[in-house]
Amino acid sequence: MKPMGSHLANRWRVSAAHCDLTRAERRPVRPVELSAEPQAVTVDANRSALIVVDMQNDFCAKGGYLDYRGIDITPDRAPIEPLRRLVPALRAQGVPIVWLNWGVRRDLLNIHPSLLHAHTQDGEGAGLGERIPGGAEILLKGSWGAQIVDELNPGEQDIHVSKHRFSGFWDTELDSILRNMGLTTLFFAGVNADQCVMTTLEDASFLGYDVLMLRDCVGTTSPPFCMQATEYNVKLLYGFMTDSGALLSGLKA
Repeated sequence: MKPMGSHLANRWRVSAAHCDLTRAERRPVRPVELSAEPQAVTVDANRSALIVVDMQNDFCAKGGYLDYRGIDITPDRAPIEPLRRLVPALRAQGVPIVWLNWGVRRDLLNIHPSLLHAHTQDGEGAGLGERIPGGAEILLKGSWGAQIVDELNPGEQDIHVSKHRFSGFWDTELDSILRNMGLTTLFFAGVNADQCVMTTLEDASFLGYDVLMLRDCVGTTSPPFCMQATEYNVKLLYGFMTDSGALLSGLKA
């Protein structure tokens, strides 16, 4: 019988006379234990993915949007080294990597005024989709500012999703992709932890995914109390806090 479906987790087998809808090719449970807060957890590596949010030039590189605004980008660059170790290790274990990035339309027809205001509250200087003087357009899909930083290396087998809101689930194909792949557990990395990472994590929780934030793989340019509140709410309301070391140790074990 011929397989029919883009992913092993959601695939029929068909012939001229019969359709097998049992999806019998699904992979077995591959339990991974790891330390986390508020409790240790066991996850299924065969149904888990890493979501890397907004590790883009506009947030993490000199000459990008935040740098243009005079914001110290050092905290947003902190996740780069942990991710350089984690991403290849997860690929080797067959755990999908999803790069979730801003990429707005040039005409901004799906961007409302309040979102534009969030990126230039006084209306002065370049805002979302506009060109930085002497630089690239801010978070425009296909622009330098929207590209993933050079230090990270998205592989050909990785998944790329563009977003145009703080949450990556709003009006994107992210949920459909994850469900078609049969994924239930999401590890979150990227920037800013209290903004795009957190809103995406919250929506993932509301949609029924199990969520874990990787503390050493997230960063934020917000004041320290924002990260404290983020961790508090993740542990209290949405899921678990852990780190890349715990995840790698669990996979090795």
